[in-house]
Amino acid sequence: MKINFKSLTTQVILGILLGISVGFVFPEIGSQLKVIADIFIKLVKMVIAPIIFLTIVIGIAGMGDLKKVGKIGGKALLYFEIVSTIALAIGIIVANIIKAGKGIDAEAGKGDISQYTEKAAETSHGFMDFLVSIIPDSFIGAFANGELLPVLLLAILFGASLAHLGKKGKPVIEFFEKIAEVFFGIVNIIMKVSPFAAFGAMAYTIGEFGVESLFYLGKLMGSVYITMALFIVLVLGGIAKLYGFSIFKFIAFIKEEILLVVGTSSSEAALPKMMEKLEKYGCSKPVVGLVLPTGYSFNLDGTSIYLSMAALFIAQAYGVDLSIWQQITLLAILMLTSKGAAGVTGSGFVTLAATLAVFPSIPVEGMALILGVDRFMSEARAITNLIGNGVATVVISKTEGEFKPTQEVSNKKQITA
Repeated sequence: MKINFKSLTTQVILGILLGISVGFVFPEIGSQLKVIADIFIKLVKMVIAPIIFLTIVIGIAGMGDLKKVGKIGGKALLYFEIVSTIALAIGIIVANIIKAGKGIDAEAGKGDISQYTEKAAETSHGFMDFLVSIIPDSFIGAFANGELLPVLLLAILFGASLAHLGKKGKPVIEFFEKIAEVFFGIVNIIMKVSPFAAFGAMAYTIGEFGVESLFYLGKLMGSVYITMALFIVLVLGGIAKLYGFSIFKFIAFIKEEILLVVGTSSSEAALPKMMEKLEKYGCSKPVVGLVLPTGYSFNLDGTSIYLSMAALFIAQAYGVDLSIWQQITLLAILMLTSKGAAGVTGSGFVTLAATLAVFPSIPVEGMALILGVDRFMSEARAITNLIGNGVATVVISKTEGEFKPTQEVSNKKQITA
């Protein structure tokens, strides 16, 4: 079989393998290469806010019917809440069955977690503060801070206003469509360096923590990976089958985006390309523009599983026996703290700190136990988040009659009858 070295997929795989090799053979050099991945992720984040703003504005204004926009948004939020709650519940159930933290020496946890607990304190001021934080201080401020929810709010308001203008707003829509093409062109340029980002991220991971760290707390890591895999196959696969498409063929269709996430441990890095891919898959531009970015804040299935399992792991390590009602309370808290996690640097770990800060039964210092292996679970979180939001977009598109399989997908038989 001939290998196509010009393929971005092949290049990313080679970058990952080379990064693992450099991290293993030259750990000191590898531990310093994280900067390459950081630069790439910053480049992607640089264009995420304007792309999301333009896509949502074009989608809402182009749809014209504001009632339909509200219907799609409401349906998406309901879907997100149901599926992410299922993810949290599955994490708690599996953690109770496997009991990965039982027998662990809690005193063995080492590491400085102050940067995460301090960040968590800044982000855990209550639900009303969360709502207020969605409203930016200024129009430009929403883009300057790089947070998704304020940008989403502005885009919805802007798009609704344009739709209300009718024909008068068409020149603005056409102008935004041209600007959007420019930004997606920038994304295509940035993606050319993604193999280098994958190389740097993997070299850093292996060089900093060592190959042996891949096996440290392996029971927790294994249970998290297995749980997320089962969630993708059984829960997301079941949803996909219900709406007439194959989860495995869908995953194959977005393989390049998944590999990018594996290399960078960030689902945000694949967001711009994922939007393009979903349109190629058959989802309409308005639905993609509205559902996918919203899902990045409200539908983090992988993060939800990780949060519930990590919290119970720490409780088990410290010998804290939580009653069924305490676990239900923990689930309710996680339903709130898991929302908007994508807008926080080091989202999973920071959100866990925020959760434990308001759930005193589990000692927050126990987070030091999983600090060393959090990096290795971040890939599973990000991949599950990516696939989960992709499935959500397809489902909403189908329920709204906004799904038309493209010739490319039809020829590859991506959609099952």
